[in-house]
Amino acid sequence: MTTNRRLILAAAALCAALPTGAFAQQAWPAAKPLTLIVPYTAGGSVDVNARLVAQRLGERLKQSVVIENVSGAGGAIGVAKAVNAAPDGYTLVVGPDSAIAIGRLVNPSAFRFDPLKDLAPVGLLNTAPMVLVARPGLDVRSYADFVKLAKAQPGHYNYATSGVGTVLQLAMELLKERSGIFVTHVPYRGGAQIATDVIGDQVDLAMLVSTSAIPHVNGKRLKALGITGSQRLPALSQVPTFNEMPGLKGYDMVSWTGIFAPAKTPPAVVARLNQELNAVLQEEGVRAKLAEQGALPGSGTPETFGKFVQSEYARNKKIVETANIKE
Repeated sequence: MTTNRRLILAAAALCAALPTGAFAQQAWPAAKPLTLIVPYTAGGSVDVNARLVAQRLGERLKQSVVIENVSGAGGAIGVAKAVNAAPDGYTLVVGPDSAIAIGRLVNPSAFRFDPLKDLAPVGLLNTAPMVLVARPGLDVRSYADFVKLAKAQPGHYNYATSGVGTVLQLAMELLKERSGIFVTHVPYRGGAQIATDVIGDQVDLAMLVSTSAIPHVNGKRLKALGITGSQRLPALSQVPTFNEMPGLKGYDMVSWTGIFAPAKTPPAVVARLNQELNAVLQEEGVRAKLAEQGALPGSGTPETFGKFVQSEYARNKKIVETANIKE
């Protein structure tokens, strides 16, 4: 019997043998660190959130959790490493929406795996709405004002995101479709320069994650035209959601990050990981850190998270096909 096979059987047996409450106090089987793959470079929002939960997750499992940054190909390389890892509960990946529910749709040559089949959803880590912002020199006070300008001059205005096939682009493309406007996409390689260029009136609009938009909007360097989530952000309480606006009822898109294990990881192991992740996300310090980013902590079972991922993939597929988005 192989070492991996023994580890899987030992983990599953220990999970099954103990009631949930008792198991919560037990160490993770075998003296071996857990590896949490982050499919991007260190310092980005996905990496920050991974490190936020990794230490507390390790303490609850009584096992060290090691962050491994494996970047490249829009997250495909890091996620593929998790897909090909042993399904023993010792390798996990932090999967953002772009790498899990979008990448394969726009760049199938890089994403040669099926995230819906090759990964086991563990739990939702966080969600965060996006904010559509306008340059200070653009003569608009609201999204309705901008729609009037865009309809008067189709293709004249542009918007920036951190790249082709990101949830930021999909959110804007859905908004364009619902509003009946044509605005040109300006993809950047990453998001660091976007706010600077919009503030400098070099780009008309940008779709930003909330953590990037909040300080610039509150500092009156950018104009916020709307929020993509279903609820207003406490940090931007004056900014309406698109769902509140005429003709856009039901519009609701968020950026999200979750934790996944390789497919065929024993269900009892996945359940234990989910239990501990949810406990970490209920901690006041963790919630406060997420709130600083305009993010909400995740919750729910592996099953509910899996259904959420499937619904996101199906919705994104329609947007990609309608807007003809390709890498």
